Parts: sequence; C-alpha cells; structure tokens
Amino acid sequence: MIVKIIKANIVELEVDAIVNAANTRLFGGTGVCGAIFDAAGYDEMTTACQKIGNCDRGAAVITPGFRLLTKYVIHTVGPIYGQHDGREEEILYSCYYESLRLADEHKVESIAFPEISTGIYGYPKDDAREVAGRAIADYFEDVPGSSLSTVYLTRF
Repeated sequence: MIVKIIKANIVELEVDAIVNAANTRLFGGTGVCGAIFDAAGYDEMTTACQKIGNCDRGAAVITPGFRLLTKYVIHTVGPIYGQHDGREEEILYSCYYESLRLADEHKVESIAFPEISTGIYGYPKDDAREVAGRAIADYFEDVPGSSLSTVYLTRF
C-alpha cells in the first residue's frame, strides 16, 4: 500500500473513489463538497444522496461518481472543530477509517481524500493531517488483505 500526499484538484483525479467532505444532510455545499457535486452532475448526485437521506458525523456512505473520472464518491461527515465536547479527533479519525472500510467493501484499489473538516469546519490542518495518517496506518494494520493499493491525500 502506498500513501501519497499530492497537490491536486480532487475532482480531476483518475482513481477508483474520491472522498467528499460532506454535510450531514448530504446536500451539495461549498468548498470540496460543492466542487464534487458540480463535477459529478449536481442533479444526479443530489438524487443519489437524497435516496440515502443523511450521514452521521464520522460515518461514510457511497454513491456512483456519475460524470467524474472516478467510479465512486464516498461521502463522510467530519466534525465542526470545537463543537463536539472534545470528540473531534475521534470523529475525524472515524471519517478516514470508515471511508477506507467502505472502499474495501466495493473492491476499490485507489482512493483520494481531501483534507476533511479543515475548511469551513475549522479543524487545524496540521492536527487533521496527523489524525488522517494515524487512521490510515491503523486501518491497514487491521486489514492486511485490503483491496486498496494507493491512498492519495490531496491538498488544493
């Protein structure tokens, strides 16, 4: 398994799955979420997300990639920094771990993550990167037979 940190626009990557830093109602928003919805086809992605309904913080759900270069979009909802009674790190960790688990369930070989919760949700970037690295390392220690061969951590 290879982890690469790259500067890229996540919607332009040719990977099996990209991760969307979503909101709990799975509506197209701003930032990464808005860019993913727009690139995928706003109406198609909205319809797919409405069928799912919502997503709890730290959980992950999956939709097709529609017009994106990717087969799947994994939507995960990160913490709003300072608003979860000290559970922000636990929630963010779960975002990465659960996204990898869901990717494995769908036999994904390559996945790209944005920096979850570091935009309007205010999570400090250095702290978020540490949590992401730990979650990814723990996942591959826990699941040595993973289908995933490449994990990209993108910075835009």
